[in-house]
Amino acid sequence: MREEEELKKHGPLAMRVRPRNLAEFVGQKHLVGPGKVLRRIIESDVLLSLLFYGPPGCGKTTLAEIIALETNAAFVRVNAVSSSVSELRKIIEEARQRLAADGRRTILFIDEIHRFNKAQQDALLPAVERGLIVLIGATTENPYFSVNAPLLSRLRIFPFEPLSEADIKELLLKALPKVSSHTIELTDEAVGHLALMANGDARAALNALELAAALVKPSPENKIIIDLQLAEEAVQRRAVIYDRDGDAHYDVISAFIKSIRGSDPDAALYWLARMLEAGEDPLFIARRLVISASEDIGNADPHGLLVATAAAEAVRMLGMPEARIPLAQATTYLASAPKSNAAYRGIEEAMTLVKKRSGDRVPLHLRDTSFSGAKKLGHGQGYRYPHDYPQAFVAQNYFPEGMKRPRLYRPKNQGYERTIKERLAHWHSLRRQAGEDSD
Repeated sequence: MREEEELKKHGPLAMRVRPRNLAEFVGQKHLVGPGKVLRRIIESDVLLSLLFYGPPGCGKTTLAEIIALETNAAFVRVNAVSSSVSELRKIIEEARQRLAADGRRTILFIDEIHRFNKAQQDALLPAVERGLIVLIGATTENPYFSVNAPLLSRLRIFPFEPLSEADIKELLLKALPKVSSHTIELTDEAVGHLALMANGDARAALNALELAAALVKPSPENKIIIDLQLAEEAVQRRAVIYDRDGDAHYDVISAFIKSIRGSDPDAALYWLARMLEAGEDPLFIARRLVISASEDIGNADPHGLLVATAAAEAVRMLGMPEARIPLAQATTYLASAPKSNAAYRGIEEAMTLVKKRSGDRVPLHLRDTSFSGAKKLGHGQGYRYPHDYPQAFVAQNYFPEGMKRPRLYRPKNQGYERTIKERLAHWHSLRRQAGEDSD
Protein backbone atom coordinates (compact mmCIF):
# COMPACT_ATOMS: atom_id res chain seq x y z
CA MET A 1 0.00 0.00 0.00
CA ARG A 2 2.88 2.32 0.90
CA GLU A 3 4.49 1.51 -2.46
CA GLU A 4 1.30 2.41 -4.33
CA GLU A 5 1.06 5.74 -2.51
CA GLU A 6 4.67 6.60 -3.35
CA LEU A 7 4.17 5.70 -7.00
CA LYS A 8 1.16 7.99 -7.19
CA LYS A 9 3.34 10.80 -5.84
CA HIS A 10 6.62 10.16 -7.63
CA GLY A 11 5.94 7.55 -10.33
CA PRO A 12 5.52 8.19 -14.06
CA LEU A 13 2.97 10.84 -15.04
CA ALA A 14 0.65 8.17 -16.46
CA MET A 15 0.50 6.61 -12.99
CA ARG A 16 0.02 9.92 -11.19
CA VAL A 17 -2.95 11.03 -13.29
CA ARG A 18 -4.74 7.68 -13.51
CA PRO A 19 -8.50 8.29 -13.00
CA ARG A 20 -10.22 6.98 -9.88
CA ASN A 21 -13.79 6.70 -11.17
CA LEU A 22 -15.84 6.58 -14.35
CA ALA A 23 -16.45 10.33 -14.27
CA GLU A 24 -12.69 10.90 -14.70
CA PHE A 25 -12.22 8.15 -17.30
CA VAL A 26 -11.57 9.39 -20.86
CA GLY A 27 -12.39 7.49 -24.04
CA GLN A 28 -14.20 4.23 -24.88
CA LYS A 29 -17.58 5.94 -25.01
CA HIS A 30 -18.98 2.93 -26.90
CA LEU A 31 -18.35 0.86 -23.76
CA VAL A 32 -18.67 3.21 -20.78
CA GLY A 33 -20.73 6.08 -22.13
CA PRO A 34 -24.08 6.80 -20.44
CA GLY A 35 -26.33 3.77 -20.63
CA LYS A 36 -23.70 1.51 -22.24
CA VAL A 37 -23.56 -2.08 -21.06
CA LEU A 38 -20.08 -2.06 -19.49
CA ARG A 39 -20.87 1.11 -17.55
CA ARG A 40 -24.07 -0.48 -16.22
CA ILE A 41 -22.12 -3.60 -15.21
CA ILE A 42 -19.59 -1.53 -13.26
CA GLU A 43 -22.09 0.82 -11.61
CA SER A 44 -24.40 -2.00 -10.53
CA ASP A 45 -21.47 -4.12 -9.28
CA VAL A 46 -22.69 -7.06 -11.35
CA LEU A 47 -19.93 -9.63 -11.27
CA LEU A 48 -19.18 -11.09 -14.70
CA SER A 49 -15.97 -12.47 -16.14
CA LEU A 50 -14.70 -9.98 -18.72
CA LEU A 51 -11.95 -9.65 -21.29
CA PHE A 52 -10.68 -6.21 -22.32
CA TYR A 53 -9.06 -6.37 -25.76
CA GLY A 54 -7.34 -3.41 -27.39
CA PRO A 55 -4.08 -1.61 -28.20
CA PRO A 56 -1.66 -0.33 -25.55
CA GLY A 57 -2.54 2.83 -23.66
CA CYS A 58 -6.28 2.81 -24.37
CA GLY A 59 -7.46 2.37 -20.76
CA LYS A 60 -7.84 -1.39 -20.19
CA THR A 61 -5.85 -1.53 -16.95
CA THR A 62 -7.22 1.83 -15.82
CA LEU A 63 -10.78 0.62 -16.16
CA ALA A 64 -9.95 -2.58 -14.26
CA GLU A 65 -8.56 -0.45 -11.42
CA ILE A 66 -11.73 1.66 -11.41
CA ILE A 67 -13.69 -1.58 -10.99
CA ALA A 68 -11.39 -2.46 -8.09
CA LEU A 69 -12.26 0.83 -6.37
CA GLU A 70 -16.00 0.55 -6.96
CA THR A 71 -16.68 -3.14 -6.31
CA ASN A 72 -17.53 -4.77 -2.99
CA ALA A 73 -15.66 -7.91 -3.99
CA ALA A 74 -12.04 -8.60 -3.15
CA PHE A 75 -9.76 -7.51 -5.99
CA VAL A 76 -6.55 -9.39 -6.77
CA ARG A 77 -4.19 -8.30 -9.54
CA VAL A 78 -1.48 -10.39 -11.22
CA ASN A 79 0.66 -9.93 -14.30
CA ALA A 80 0.80 -12.84 -16.72
CA VAL A 81 4.51 -12.25 -17.33
CA SER A 82 5.55 -13.00 -13.76
CA SER A 83 2.82 -15.23 -12.29
CA SER A 84 2.82 -19.03 -12.20
CA VAL A 85 0.36 -21.91 -11.92
CA SER A 86 1.19 -22.32 -8.23
CA GLU A 87 0.42 -18.63 -7.59
CA LEU A 88 -2.92 -18.99 -9.38
CA ARG A 89 -3.83 -22.04 -7.30
CA LYS A 90 -3.02 -20.11 -4.13
CA ILE A 91 -5.24 -17.21 -5.25
CA ILE A 92 -8.08 -19.62 -6.08
CA GLU A 93 -7.77 -21.30 -2.65
CA GLU A 94 -7.85 -17.92 -0.90
CA ALA A 95 -10.95 -17.03 -2.94
CA ARG A 96 -12.62 -20.26 -1.81
CA GLN A 97 -11.84 -19.50 1.84
CA ARG A 98 -13.04 -15.90 1.50
CA LEU A 99 -16.33 -17.01 -0.04
CA ALA A 100 -16.87 -19.62 2.69
CA ALA A 101 -15.97 -17.22 5.53
CA ASP A 102 -18.06 -14.16 4.69
CA GLY A 103 -19.67 -14.74 1.29
CA ARG A 104 -17.35 -12.23 -0.35
CA ARG A 105 -16.42 -13.01 -3.94
CA THR A 106 -13.04 -12.42 -5.60
CA ILE A 107 -12.20 -10.57 -8.79
CA LEU A 108 -8.93 -11.66 -10.37
CA PHE A 109 -7.45 -9.17 -12.82
CA ILE A 110 -4.78 -10.59 -15.16
CA ASP A 111 -2.87 -8.08 -17.22
CA GLU A 112 -1.41 -9.37 -20.50
CA ILE A 113 -3.43 -12.57 -20.22
CA HIS A 114 -2.31 -13.55 -23.73
CA ARG A 115 1.09 -14.37 -22.20
CA PHE A 116 -0.41 -17.20 -20.15
CA ASN A 117 0.40 -20.63 -21.56
CA LYS A 118 -2.19 -23.39 -21.93
CA ALA A 119 -1.46 -24.88 -18.49
CA GLN A 120 -1.95 -21.52 -16.78
CA GLN A 121 -5.20 -20.86 -18.64
CA ASP A 122 -6.44 -24.37 -17.90
CA ALA A 123 -5.73 -23.83 -14.19
CA LEU A 124 -8.19 -20.90 -14.21
CA LEU A 125 -10.98 -22.67 -16.04
CA PRO A 126 -12.66 -24.66 -13.20
CA ALA A 127 -12.69 -21.66 -10.84
CA VAL A 128 -14.13 -19.37 -13.52
CA GLU A 129 -16.69 -21.96 -14.59
CA ARG A 130 -17.93 -22.46 -11.02
CA GLY A 131 -17.97 -18.73 -10.31
CA LEU A 132 -15.41 -19.12 -7.56
CA ILE A 133 -13.49 -16.24 -9.07
CA VAL A 134 -14.60 -13.49 -11.46
CA LEU A 135 -11.89 -13.11 -14.08
CA ILE A 136 -11.03 -9.83 -15.76
CA GLY A 137 -8.33 -10.20 -18.39
CA ALA A 138 -6.59 -7.53 -20.45
CA THR A 139 -4.80 -8.23 -23.72
CA THR A 140 -3.37 -6.41 -26.70
CA GLU A 141 -3.54 -9.61 -28.79
CA ASN A 142 -6.53 -10.98 -30.66
CA PRO A 143 -8.16 -13.16 -27.95
CA TYR A 144 -9.48 -15.62 -30.52
CA PHE A 145 -5.86 -16.53 -31.24
CA SER A 146 -4.24 -16.05 -27.83
CA VAL A 147 -6.82 -17.32 -25.30
CA ASN A 148 -7.96 -20.95 -25.09
CA ALA A 149 -11.44 -21.50 -26.52
CA PRO A 150 -12.90 -23.08 -23.32
CA LEU A 151 -11.79 -20.10 -21.22
CA LEU A 152 -12.76 -17.58 -23.90
CA SER A 153 -16.31 -18.97 -24.05
CA ARG A 154 -16.77 -18.02 -20.39
CA LEU A 155 -15.65 -14.41 -20.84
CA ARG A 156 -17.61 -11.41 -22.10
CA ILE A 157 -15.30 -9.72 -24.63
CA PHE A 158 -15.16 -5.91 -24.78
CA PRO A 159 -13.05 -4.47 -27.63
CA PHE A 160 -11.28 -1.22 -26.76
CA GLU A 161 -10.44 1.32 -29.47
CA PRO A 162 -7.34 3.55 -29.70
CA LEU A 163 -8.06 6.88 -28.06
CA SER A 164 -9.02 9.66 -30.44
CA GLU A 165 -6.89 12.77 -30.75
CA ALA A 166 -9.61 14.67 -28.88
CA ASP A 167 -9.37 12.12 -26.04
CA ILE A 168 -5.58 12.44 -25.90
CA LYS A 169 -5.78 16.25 -25.88
CA GLU A 170 -8.25 16.11 -23.00
CA LEU A 171 -5.93 13.84 -21.03
CA LEU A 172 -2.89 16.04 -21.67
CA LEU A 173 -4.66 19.20 -20.54
CA LYS A 174 -6.00 17.48 -17.43
CA ALA A 175 -2.49 16.24 -16.62
CA LEU A 176 -0.77 19.66 -16.79
CA PRO A 177 -1.11 20.49 -13.05
CA LYS A 178 0.63 17.21 -12.11
CA VAL A 179 3.50 17.37 -14.60
CA SER A 180 5.73 19.60 -12.51
CA SER A 181 5.80 21.97 -9.58
CA HIS A 182 6.21 24.73 -12.19
CA THR A 183 3.35 26.21 -14.19
CA ILE A 184 3.10 24.46 -17.55
CA GLU A 185 1.82 26.24 -20.65
CA LEU A 186 1.15 24.00 -23.63
CA THR A 187 0.61 25.66 -27.02
CA ASP A 188 -2.18 24.46 -29.30
CA GLU A 189 0.37 23.25 -31.89
CA ALA A 190 2.27 21.31 -29.24
CA VAL A 191 -0.76 19.56 -27.75
CA GLY A 192 -1.97 18.74 -31.25
CA HIS A 193 1.38 17.23 -32.20
CA LEU A 194 1.64 15.18 -28.99
CA ALA A 195 -1.90 13.89 -29.48
CA LEU A 196 -1.30 13.02 -33.13
CA MET A 197 2.03 11.27 -32.57
CA ALA A 198 0.64 9.21 -29.67
CA ASN A 199 -1.38 7.21 -32.19
CA GLY A 200 -4.17 6.57 -29.68
CA ASP A 201 -1.83 5.61 -26.81
CA ALA A 202 -2.45 7.73 -23.70
CA ARG A 203 0.66 6.44 -21.96
CA ALA A 204 2.88 7.47 -24.89
CA ALA A 205 1.34 10.95 -24.93
CA LEU A 206 1.77 11.48 -21.19
CA ASN A 207 5.36 10.22 -21.28
CA ALA A 208 6.14 12.65 -24.11
CA LEU A 209 4.56 15.52 -22.19
CA GLU A 210 6.62 14.71 -19.10
CA LEU A 211 9.82 14.53 -21.17
CA ALA A 212 9.05 17.82 -22.92
CA ALA A 213 8.65 19.54 -19.57
CA ALA A 214 12.00 18.14 -18.42
CA LEU A 215 13.83 19.43 -21.53
CA VAL A 216 13.38 23.13 -20.77
CA LYS A 217 14.31 25.37 -17.86
CA PRO A 218 11.53 27.35 -16.24
CA SER A 219 11.34 31.10 -16.84
CA PRO A 220 11.96 33.64 -14.07
CA GLU A 221 8.19 33.61 -13.55
CA ASN A 222 8.46 29.87 -12.75
CA LYS A 223 6.70 28.96 -16.00
CA ILE A 224 7.52 26.25 -18.56
CA ILE A 225 6.27 26.83 -22.10
CA ILE A 226 6.03 23.76 -24.32
CA ASP A 227 5.79 24.73 -27.99
CA LEU A 228 5.74 22.66 -31.20
CA GLN A 229 9.54 22.46 -31.46
CA LEU A 230 9.81 21.13 -27.92
CA ALA A 231 7.00 18.66 -28.54
CA GLU A 232 8.82 17.41 -31.64
CA GLU A 233 11.97 16.89 -29.59
CA ALA A 234 10.04 14.95 -26.98
CA VAL A 235 8.58 12.49 -29.48
CA GLN A 236 11.57 12.57 -31.86
CA ARG A 237 9.29 13.12 -34.86
CA ARG A 238 8.63 16.28 -36.80
CA ALA A 239 5.11 17.43 -37.49
CA VAL A 240 3.71 16.48 -40.89
CA ILE A 241 1.02 18.63 -42.49
CA TYR A 242 -1.83 16.22 -41.91
CA ASP A 243 -5.01 16.49 -39.87
CA ARG A 244 -6.67 13.17 -39.12
CA ASP A 245 -9.99 14.90 -38.50
CA GLY A 246 -9.80 17.49 -41.30
CA ASP A 247 -9.55 17.85 -45.04
CA ALA A 248 -5.93 16.66 -45.25
CA HIS A 249 -6.91 13.31 -43.76
CA TYR A 250 -9.52 12.66 -46.45
CA ASP A 251 -7.42 14.19 -49.21
CA VAL A 252 -4.40 11.99 -48.51
CA ILE A 253 -6.34 8.74 -48.19
CA SER A 254 -8.16 9.71 -51.40
CA ALA A 255 -4.84 10.28 -53.18
CA PHE A 256 -3.62 6.93 -51.85
CA ILE A 257 -6.62 4.94 -53.13
CA LYS A 258 -6.68 6.79 -56.46
CA SER A 259 -2.99 6.01 -56.97
CA ILE A 260 -3.75 2.31 -56.45
CA ARG A 261 -6.75 2.53 -58.80
CA GLY A 262 -4.55 4.33 -61.31
CA SER A 263 -1.94 1.53 -61.21
CA ASP A 264 0.86 3.78 -59.87
CA PRO A 265 2.66 1.89 -57.07
CA ASP A 266 5.26 4.64 -56.62
CA ALA A 267 2.65 7.31 -55.91
CA ALA A 268 0.71 4.90 -53.70
CA LEU A 269 3.84 4.23 -51.60
CA TYR A 270 4.44 7.98 -51.26
CA TRP A 271 0.94 8.60 -49.87
CA LEU A 272 1.24 5.52 -47.64
CA ALA A 273 4.47 6.89 -46.17
CA ARG A 274 2.83 10.29 -45.74
CA MET A 275 0.03 8.77 -43.68
CA LEU A 276 2.28 6.56 -41.57
CA GLU A 277 4.72 9.36 -40.81
CA ALA A 278 1.81 11.54 -39.70
CA GLY A 279 0.62 8.86 -37.27
CA GLU A 280 -2.40 7.58 -39.17
CA ASP A 281 -3.96 4.43 -37.72
CA PRO A 282 -2.43 1.55 -39.74
CA LEU A 283 -5.64 -0.45 -39.34
CA PHE A 284 -7.57 2.34 -41.03
CA ILE A 285 -5.19 2.09 -43.99
CA ALA A 286 -5.49 -1.71 -44.00
CA ARG A 287 -9.28 -1.52 -44.11
CA ARG A 288 -9.13 0.81 -47.10
CA LEU A 289 -6.81 -1.63 -48.87
CA VAL A 290 -9.31 -4.45 -48.35
CA ILE A 291 -12.06 -2.26 -49.84
CA SER A 292 -9.87 -1.31 -52.79
CA ALA A 293 -8.99 -4.96 -53.43
CA SER A 294 -12.67 -5.71 -54.10
CA GLU A 295 -13.82 -2.39 -55.52
CA ASP A 296 -10.96 -1.64 -57.90
CA ILE A 297 -9.26 -4.99 -58.60
CA GLY A 298 -12.07 -7.48 -58.04
CA ASN A 299 -12.00 -10.67 -60.06
CA ALA A 300 -9.42 -9.29 -62.46
CA ASP A 301 -7.02 -10.61 -59.81
CA PRO A 302 -8.85 -12.54 -57.04
CA HIS A 303 -5.58 -12.85 -55.11
CA GLY A 304 -5.74 -9.11 -54.42
CA LEU A 305 -8.35 -9.59 -51.69
CA LEU A 306 -6.30 -12.40 -50.12
CA VAL A 307 -3.20 -10.19 -50.05
CA ALA A 308 -5.14 -7.25 -48.56
CA THR A 309 -6.87 -9.26 -45.83
CA ALA A 310 -3.62 -11.02 -44.95
CA ALA A 311 -1.96 -7.61 -44.66
CA ALA A 312 -4.76 -6.38 -42.38
CA GLU A 313 -4.28 -9.37 -40.06
CA ALA A 314 -0.51 -8.85 -40.11
CA VAL A 315 -1.03 -5.22 -39.07
CA ARG A 316 -3.15 -6.39 -36.10
CA MET A 317 -0.43 -8.82 -35.08
CA LEU A 318 2.57 -6.54 -35.53
CA GLY A 319 1.60 -2.96 -34.85
CA MET A 320 3.87 -0.12 -35.85
CA PRO A 321 6.59 0.29 -37.01
CA GLU A 322 6.71 -3.23 -38.52
CA ALA A 323 3.15 -2.91 -39.86
CA ARG A 324 4.46 -0.58 -42.57
CA ILE A 325 6.00 -3.60 -44.35
CA PRO A 326 2.85 -5.68 -45.03
CA LEU A 327 1.03 -2.43 -45.81
CA ALA A 328 3.64 -1.63 -48.44
CA GLN A 329 3.45 -5.17 -49.85
CA ALA A 330 -0.33 -5.02 -50.22
CA THR A 331 -0.21 -1.48 -51.62
CA THR A 332 2.29 -2.34 -54.35
CA TYR A 333 0.49 -5.59 -55.22
CA LEU A 334 -2.88 -3.89 -55.63
CA ALA A 335 -1.45 -0.94 -57.54
CA SER A 336 0.30 -3.34 -59.93
CA ALA A 337 -2.69 -5.67 -60.40
CA PRO A 338 -5.13 -5.64 -63.34
CA LYS A 339 -8.24 -3.62 -62.51
CA SER A 340 -11.97 -4.27 -62.65
CA ASN A 341 -14.86 -2.66 -60.78
CA ALA A 342 -17.41 -5.09 -62.26
CA ALA A 343 -18.18 -6.78 -58.92
CA TYR A 344 -18.60 -3.42 -57.20
CA ARG A 345 -20.90 -2.10 -59.93
CA GLY A 346 -22.81 -5.37 -59.92
CA ILE A 347 -23.73 -5.19 -56.23
CA GLU A 348 -24.69 -1.51 -56.56
CA GLU A 349 -27.09 -2.35 -59.38
CA ALA A 350 -28.41 -5.36 -57.45
CA MET A 351 -29.09 -3.23 -54.36
CA THR A 352 -31.01 -0.73 -56.48
CA LEU A 353 -33.02 -3.54 -58.06
CA VAL A 354 -33.88 -5.14 -54.69
CA LYS A 355 -35.17 -1.83 -53.32
CA LYS A 356 -37.63 -1.73 -56.22
CA ARG A 357 -38.65 -5.41 -55.93
CA SER A 358 -38.33 -6.24 -52.22
CA GLY A 359 -41.51 -8.37 -52.21
CA ASP A 360 -40.38 -11.04 -54.69
CA ARG A 361 -40.76 -14.55 -53.28
CA VAL A 362 -38.28 -17.38 -53.66
CA PRO A 363 -39.47 -19.86 -56.33
CA LEU A 364 -40.55 -23.26 -55.01
CA HIS A 365 -37.74 -25.17 -56.72
CA LEU A 366 -35.13 -22.99 -54.92
CA ARG A 367 -36.65 -23.14 -51.42
CA ASP A 368 -35.14 -24.96 -48.44
CA THR A 369 -35.63 -28.73 -48.32
CA SER A 370 -33.76 -29.50 -45.08
CA PHE A 371 -36.81 -30.00 -42.82
CA SER A 372 -39.24 -32.93 -42.71
CA GLY A 373 -42.31 -31.16 -44.12
CA ALA A 374 -40.53 -29.49 -47.03
CA LYS A 375 -41.68 -32.00 -49.64
CA LYS A 376 -45.35 -31.61 -48.67
CA LEU A 377 -44.99 -27.86 -49.17
CA GLY A 378 -43.55 -28.38 -52.62
CA HIS A 379 -40.10 -27.11 -51.70
CA GLY A 380 -37.42 -28.19 -54.17
CA GLN A 381 -39.94 -29.54 -56.67
CA GLY A 382 -38.49 -29.27 -60.16
CA TYR A 383 -35.00 -28.35 -58.98
CA ARG A 384 -32.25 -29.71 -61.22
CA TYR A 385 -28.96 -30.54 -59.51
CA PRO A 386 -26.17 -29.05 -61.68
CA HIS A 387 -23.65 -31.77 -60.81
CA ASP A 388 -25.88 -34.33 -62.51
CA TYR A 389 -25.30 -32.61 -65.88
CA PRO A 390 -22.29 -32.24 -68.21
CA GLN A 391 -19.87 -29.48 -67.16
CA ALA A 392 -21.86 -29.26 -63.87
CA PHE A 393 -24.23 -26.82 -65.57
CA VAL A 394 -27.93 -26.92 -66.39
CA ALA A 395 -30.06 -24.03 -67.65
CA GLN A 396 -32.72 -23.20 -65.08
CA ASN A 397 -34.19 -20.03 -63.59
CA TYR A 398 -32.62 -18.74 -60.35
CA PHE A 399 -34.60 -15.48 -60.21
CA PRO A 400 -38.11 -14.85 -58.81
CA GLU A 401 -40.93 -16.00 -61.07
CA GLY A 402 -41.93 -13.44 -63.71
CA MET A 403 -38.79 -11.37 -63.27
CA LYS A 404 -36.86 -10.55 -66.42
CA ARG A 405 -33.27 -11.72 -66.03
CA PRO A 406 -31.05 -8.69 -65.31
CA ARG A 407 -27.38 -8.62 -66.27
CA LEU A 408 -25.76 -7.35 -63.07
CA TYR A 409 -22.22 -8.70 -63.32
CA ARG A 410 -20.38 -7.64 -66.47
CA PRO A 411 -16.79 -8.86 -66.27
CA LYS A 412 -14.12 -6.96 -68.14
CA ASN A 413 -11.27 -8.10 -70.36
CA GLN A 414 -8.69 -7.53 -67.61
CA GLY A 415 -6.61 -10.26 -65.97
CA TYR A 416 -8.43 -13.33 -64.71
CA GLU A 417 -11.80 -11.66 -65.34
CA ARG A 418 -11.30 -12.27 -69.05
CA THR A 419 -11.50 -16.01 -68.31
CA ILE A 420 -14.64 -15.46 -66.23
CA LYS A 421 -16.19 -13.45 -69.05
CA GLU A 422 -15.58 -16.24 -71.55
CA ARG A 423 -17.06 -18.83 -69.17
CA LEU A 424 -20.16 -16.74 -68.49
CA ALA A 425 -20.66 -16.11 -72.21
CA HIS A 426 -20.71 -19.89 -72.78
CA TRP A 427 -23.27 -20.41 -70.00
CA HIS A 428 -25.41 -17.53 -71.32
CA SER A 429 -25.47 -19.18 -74.73
CA LEU A 430 -26.65 -22.47 -73.16
CA ARG A 431 -29.40 -20.59 -71.31
CA ARG A 432 -30.53 -18.92 -74.54
CA GLN A 433 -30.73 -22.29 -76.27
CA ALA A 434 -32.90 -23.57 -73.42
CA GLY A 435 -35.08 -20.48 -73.48
CA GLU A 436 -33.93 -19.32 -70.02
CA ASP A 437 -32.13 -16.19 -71.25
CA SER A 438 -33.59 -13.74 -73.73
CA ASP A 439 -30.36 -11.73 -74.18
